[in-house]
Amino acid sequence: MSSISESAAASGAAPESMLDLHEIQATVLRPRPAPYFGTHVLLRIDDAQSGRELFRRLTPHIDSADSWWTAVNPWLSVGISYAGLKALGLPENSLQSFPEAFREGMAARARQLGDTGLNDPKNWDAAYGKGEVHIGVQAFSDSEEDRRRIIGIAREQLDGLSVSVLAMQDFGAQPDDRNSLGYKDGIDQPPIEGSGVDPLPGQGEPIKAGEFILGYPGEAGVSLPMPQPDILGRNGTYVGIRKYQSRVGAFNRFLQAHGSTDAERELLAAKLVGRWRSGAPLVLAPEVDNPELGADPQRNNDFDYHNDLRGRQAPFGCHIRRMNPRDTKLTRLTDVKIHRLIRRGTTYGPPYDPNALSEADDEVSRGAYFLFISAKAMATIEFLQQEWINDGNFIGIGDERDPIIGLQEERAHFTIPKDPVRRLVRGIETFNVLRGGEYFFMPSISALNWLAKGGQ
Repeated sequence: MSSISESAAASGAAPESMLDLHEIQATVLRPRPAPYFGTHVLLRIDDAQSGRELFRRLTPHIDSADSWWTAVNPWLSVGISYAGLKALGLPENSLQSFPEAFREGMAARARQLGDTGLNDPKNWDAAYGKGEVHIGVQAFSDSEEDRRRIIGIAREQLDGLSVSVLAMQDFGAQPDDRNSLGYKDGIDQPPIEGSGVDPLPGQGEPIKAGEFILGYPGEAGVSLPMPQPDILGRNGTYVGIRKYQSRVGAFNRFLQAHGSTDAERELLAAKLVGRWRSGAPLVLAPEVDNPELGADPQRNNDFDYHNDLRGRQAPFGCHIRRMNPRDTKLTRLTDVKIHRLIRRGTTYGPPYDPNALSEADDEVSRGAYFLFISAKAMATIEFLQQEWINDGNFIGIGDERDPIIGLQEERAHFTIPKDPVRRLVRGIETFNVLRGGEYFFMPSISALNWLAKGGQ
């Protein structure tokens, strides 16, 4: 969990914030609980008046980021797609004030995202990519009992309304907070300037709030364009959701093929990610896992790559070095700060099974939802997909792709720098297959009330 100042913690007072925390939905700034449980719900508005009434009913149950550091209750968050804004009858001038990529939707941006082959929208689950998803609701809690209670409250708000449930997916913490491939997840998050939250060791200098929340200056010193009118855009943000199915059998078969002992296989698994499955980073534990380090939020992200300039501890192509290069020297000059995302990833289905080896195991409904939040989420995820996930030139490794979430082509490989000769590991497959995705706008509390009143 993120920390606050000692004086604020002792007094119970709010840490100083430059942001309108009472307006920002809690999920934007609130870390998911540990353990976590919840549900994703996708809705379609079949009648504009019913859609507005749903917002009127839901808004009192949507937590804000105000006082989140003392909050122990479950919370709801809500986002609305471009198709949803149209279904509500939003005026055309407001609709056109949203970015083009948001208006087009994730499925229509498949070329820019590199969503081809296995990841092509034509292969997505039925609810996604057809312009029918209008509202996304997420419920987060720290217990299964509270998850059922809060999702029950959300479902009650649908009574008597012409709003259809397109899909529901429960998610929950796995043993030791692991994801569907067995790794501790959700460790590295960007610190946000003015949020009132002290960065954890290793998170780096706070990033300007305008990179994540509309209505505030970003790293360039100016605010990004907002949806209009101001009451609609200010203190809102954009959220993308990408649903992945994990091919656990393929992942385990790969490890089996390239490691003759459990120790060799676990080291290879760590090289792919840049962390051991416990969460311990390779640059701090290069030879042997250190579960105590992995479990310590004061230490498990407190590192950079200044002592690993040749990638012999954490390979240049490993997942975490791609997604946050930190001080790695890049072959393409890039300001890492402007490409960070708030991540609220969740895991669904049965836990990771180290004994799953068959092709049937690849088809088990098990995987992860990658939720990413940013004031320019669409542009950022398209950049990451093109430059950092499905390419390696930015970090000097040619056409290698992210070994965990990259869409792999035939004969894909992964390079592990070693002395005297590098190790080239072949046979990388697409271990996480995209099953759906959508873009949402996450309005402020005032904007939710404004939408409920029909833009009045």
